[in-house]
Amino acid sequence: MSSEAFVRRLAGTVVLVSLALGLFVDPLGYLPAAFVGANLIQSTFTGLCPAETAYDRVVGAD
Repeated sequence: MSSEAFVRRLAGTVVLVSLALGLFVDPLGYLPAAFVGANLIQSTFTGLCPAETAYDRVVGAD
């Protein structure tokens, strides 16, 4: 799996889990979704993605 595919799966999973937590448990559960969205936006400007960096360190750079 490429690091880009990993980041997309991770972001999608976190957003869906966060939405479920916010809806069924506590409105503060929406915060991780907001964090993921902000991180995706900042990565388009800076080119830096912490999740991709961590994936590359664990799995090895492509």
